[in-house]
Amino acid sequence: MRKNKYLLISVLSLFTVVLIWYLCVDVFGLVRQSVFPGPVKVLGTFITKMHHKNPDGATLVQHLFESLKVCMLGYGLAALVGIPLGIMMAWNIWVDRLARPLFDLIRPVPGIAWIPLFLLMFGIGIFSKAFVIFLSALIPCTVNAYTGIRQTSQIHLWVGDIFGASRMQKLFKIAIPTALPMIFTGLRVAVGSAWRSLIAAELLASNKGFGYMIQQSRALSRTDIIIVGMFAIALVGSLLDTLLRLIERKVAKGMNAV
Repeated sequence: MRKNKYLLISVLSLFTVVLIWYLCVDVFGLVRQSVFPGPVKVLGTFITKMHHKNPDGATLVQHLFESLKVCMLGYGLAALVGIPLGIMMAWNIWVDRLARPLFDLIRPVPGIAWIPLFLLMFGIGIFSKAFVIFLSALIPCTVNAYTGIRQTSQIHLWVGDIFGASRMQKLFKIAIPTALPMIFTGLRVAVGSAWRSLIAAELLASNKGFGYMIQQSRALSRTDIIIVGMFAIALVGSLLDTLLRLIERKVAKGMNAV
């Protein structure tokens, strides 16, 4: 019942924003359509862009697949490297001492700042954008995995000692299951960072993708396509976050069953 109530409130809030937007632009004409198009025109552009390549040479679906391909490559690598790195840094003092200086050096540098360097090294291909996404997503994956392991209750570890558990058994049976909520929080933060970094990289150097579509539309003064791109970015980001929430629930249930 409560979930339905929250869902209704969310739908009503979105409907209210769209209604105000429609009244201001399409009904009262407070803003010119050429400057900020109304929801009717944006919806029409969205439908048209699904199967028309003009004016940027690709449909909305093609831009989506290009952006997702690059994003998932960099994000997947960040998860594969960052989560084990964070776990080992928290669990082993020598790994922490070896990896922390380099990690602390890289962490303050935003992923976008790496774009010029990677463009010079790899050009505007998939690898330059994937490396930018990798570095942007690596930080939250590592930090949250590290924090999750560090927050493991010492009492639970003592219980493991009483039952004769080895250090590796305590890691995989106690520490990692305890850290799962933090690890998945890191994955959700990382997917947002990866998505934002990808769009920034595509704005600067790309020949396809949401960022490229927005950049080309800006040059052509097509604000309707720009808004379509922004809504598409927001929608895909929300879907990715929802997918991670569902995976977290499945994994948590599996761990509890074990």
